[in-house]
Amino acid sequence: MKTIFPKEILLYFIFLISICTFAQNKSERELILIDKEWRFSLGHSYDKQKDFGHAEGYFSYLAKTGFADGPASSQFDDRAWRILDLPHDWIVEQSFSESASYSHGFKAAGKGFPEKSIGWYRKKISIPESDQGKIISLKFDGVFRNSKVFFNGYFLGTAESGYNGFEYDVTSYVNYGGQNTIVVRVDASMEEGWFYEGAGIYRHVYLQKTNPLHVIENGTYVTSEIKTNNAEVSAEVSIENKGNYKGAIEIIQTILDPSGKEITSSSENALAPDFYKTVKYSSKLKVNNPFLWDIDSPNLYRLVTQIKQEGKIVDRYETSFGIRTIKFDPENGFFLNGKALKLKGTNNHQDHAGIGTALPDELQYYRIKKLKEMGSNAYRCSHNPPTPELLEACDKLGMLVIDETRLMGINEYHLDDLKRMIERDRNHPSIFCWSVGNEEWNIEGNIVGERITNVMQGFAKSIDSTRPVTVGISSGFKSGISSVVEIMGYNYMGNGDIDAHRNEFKSQPGMGTEEGSTFATRGVYFTDDTKHYQSAYDRKPRPTFYSIEEGWKFYATRPYLAGMFIWTGFDYRGEPTPYGWPSVTSYFGMMDVCGFSKDNVFYLKSWWGNEPALHIMPHWNWSGMEGQEIDVWVHSNCDEVELFLNKKSLGKKKMEQYGHLEWKVKYTPGTLEAIGYKNGKKILSDIQKTTENPEAIKLSIDKENNVNANVSVITVEVTDKKGLHVPMANNEITFAIKGGKILGVGNGNPTSLEKDQFIDEILLTPITDFEEQKVTTEILPQQLPVYSDNDWTTAFKDRDYKKQAPSYVYRGQFELKDYSAIKNVNFFYKKIGVEVVVFVNGNKVNSSAEDPQKYILNSNILKEGENSLYIIATPLQKIKDWDVMNTDPGIIQVVTPSKPWTRQLFNGYAQVIIQKENNNKPVILSASAKGLKSHTITISGKEYL
Repeated sequence: MKTIFPKEILLYFIFLISICTFAQNKSERELILIDKEWRFSLGHSYDKQKDFGHAEGYFSYLAKTGFADGPASSQFDDRAWRILDLPHDWIVEQSFSESASYSHGFKAAGKGFPEKSIGWYRKKISIPESDQGKIISLKFDGVFRNSKVFFNGYFLGTAESGYNGFEYDVTSYVNYGGQNTIVVRVDASMEEGWFYEGAGIYRHVYLQKTNPLHVIENGTYVTSEIKTNNAEVSAEVSIENKGNYKGAIEIIQTILDPSGKEITSSSENALAPDFYKTVKYSSKLKVNNPFLWDIDSPNLYRLVTQIKQEGKIVDRYETSFGIRTIKFDPENGFFLNGKALKLKGTNNHQDHAGIGTALPDELQYYRIKKLKEMGSNAYRCSHNPPTPELLEACDKLGMLVIDETRLMGINEYHLDDLKRMIERDRNHPSIFCWSVGNEEWNIEGNIVGERITNVMQGFAKSIDSTRPVTVGISSGFKSGISSVVEIMGYNYMGNGDIDAHRNEFKSQPGMGTEEGSTFATRGVYFTDDTKHYQSAYDRKPRPTFYSIEEGWKFYATRPYLAGMFIWTGFDYRGEPTPYGWPSVTSYFGMMDVCGFSKDNVFYLKSWWGNEPALHIMPHWNWSGMEGQEIDVWVHSNCDEVELFLNKKSLGKKKMEQYGHLEWKVKYTPGTLEAIGYKNGKKILSDIQKTTENPEAIKLSIDKENNVNANVSVITVEVTDKKGLHVPMANNEITFAIKGGKILGVGNGNPTSLEKDQFIDEILLTPITDFEEQKVTTEILPQQLPVYSDNDWTTAFKDRDYKKQAPSYVYRGQFELKDYSAIKNVNFFYKKIGVEVVVFVNGNKVNSSAEDPQKYILNSNILKEGENSLYIIATPLQKIKDWDVMNTDPGIIQVVTPSKPWTRQLFNGYAQVIIQKENNNKPVILSASAKGLKSHTITISGKEYL
């Protein structure tokens, strides 16, 4: 026997502690992202056969538990379906059609397109035996829309709205130690908004595992009160007991400062809630000399909530929060941390060029950084709750947020959506206001509007008392909602007399929740209605509305108004006002759908930003217009600006506050230069030069992009032989990528009908006219015999499974339309026999090595039009009389490989969004075009954090 020495005893003791810690940690919660490798196929809104036979069973999933059929069944064969990763928006993949929805950007999907309005998603996951005793749930951040979710064939529920997250407990349905099937049917045939909304599982999905005793979803509520140099933090936690434990528990609340250091903690002894009950517990914690959350210093604390049961930690829940104060004053506007702050905001929808609504997390940060760079400090979610990652970006980057619910009303549908939004989002310090409605013209000015607003406002306050409530109002500012809403939201100066309303309701704070709606096309300086291009000069969009400059002057010079939110920060799909087809995006944005700046960005940068700014417009390429006068505008916050053409001064002008400067300049090729002065000194210059012919492609990674990020935004442009950007270039660029994949391409052209995504097209073709004959031998032929034409009967019809033939021959046919050798054709066989041989057009085909029930059909045996399929098989036998036998031979998958990724430049720019395949390897993106020097860019392969 070996003697154990003290040092070894110590090591042995440490080892035992580590084992105990591991066992204890296993009982804590796990949140597992399950976005990878889902199967997807489009279904059909009313043709059951095209919807894979869903809901055709004698007992439906609503009649008897576990009776899901079609793709909702865990037994469904989805091998022929497409494999993809989430988030996913299937609408952006579709072509454009003039008959499609104007408001949703003319994408050929949704209403009017039943074959493109239903999407099916399926995924298999393994859950180990060791998870028995835990609560297992599925978490969806958002599915657009009207989703039905199934787990192992069990119906979990329906979520109608596409904008709120939801969660389902699947504990009782889990196949522990084996595979489990998640199925989501999405119905996007109904629109919720009047703007592009996409379709599908366009936000993240998680598998969550917790102890039966746990913090509920969105179960913490953290508020703070600042007293002198300290903050008193109130931490409320809702704990649920889905187990049988009855007894004492300990609740530990710990605060970590922005550096991750533990600074304070509290502990409370309590009794566990009763079975399937939830109880709230509150703690008070003191933070000395807190780091405040601010738009310039977005300091974030973390609250760590732990539940101990019999001395062991059974749950750990982390909440990010900020310490700050907000206040609206009817005389002096908005205050953040006791300091007056003018809200410089934009409204935004949630789509982006090339990828629709399925934004990767990095793109949320990209967009918020672009707005911050413009000088914006506030963001209005129009007109729906955002994805959680957008709010995280606003928290971390310092952007104030108005969080808005989708629809006004007082019943469960409306109030439950509002409740879920507030409970999910109320710990975000970036959110300073809840919005419960927008432009509800039918009720804005009447008693119904007052009643609904009073209910929703009071309901919101009951969930979060720390933030005020607003409504965006556009049909006059006189009565109804305007008279009762806590913070008046003015939508457009042209819709009413704001000063008169304020004089009548002097105790009611207000802000411009929408202003502008100006039209501009990036890089265009002469309106061309035939091409659907609007000049980028800041003009009134219509006689009763106002330019961006007029709007900002109005709000900036009225202290009682907290600020304004421009419609919009970015262009978005749909609402192509003032045009229609073939315009497919809006014209309202300060930036286009890619995030490329229009010239109004520089006006705002001048008066919203804190740094000296100077910008000349337009570009200086006007061949054929020599001698004609061009309107030259300068946006700047300098005291004075002097303009030069080919080094000759055209005069110095004084800048009016919140204004811009204009010159009429006769076009001569060369150099247009503006010099800005502060206190009589030159501090800035900006130049526009006449360029030569396009010479070379230039690729550049966004300067704000983290080189270690999983997703990168690449700008594509063309330069002349001197390396100058060519502002009118419209070359078509072809892209190739190694080590990654392209997620989408765009260019900001409001009339572009080019593809956003280049993906393989998958067509599923059924086997038709399926017939059978009995065969008298079990020996299967290796060459196709000749069978009598008179003995064929409908396959499986009236089959006596107790008196089956030794084998059967089956025949059917499948049609190949527009067939060519470049298409890949596969037969996914579904088992109808024990042993089997397959013939196509008389040729024996062998199963693939990867899947014994998959047959790859070579082009030399296929033909355009009808193709024959023969299957000779020994029959399956019923084990029990009630067994349901498969009678479906399978399906033909036709894959048309995608063409190379391309995009035409629009006024000098295009954009590519790429994603790494392996974070340890570089991504190489190449771009080429006829007559131009190609360019290749390599993105770092370092592992990202």
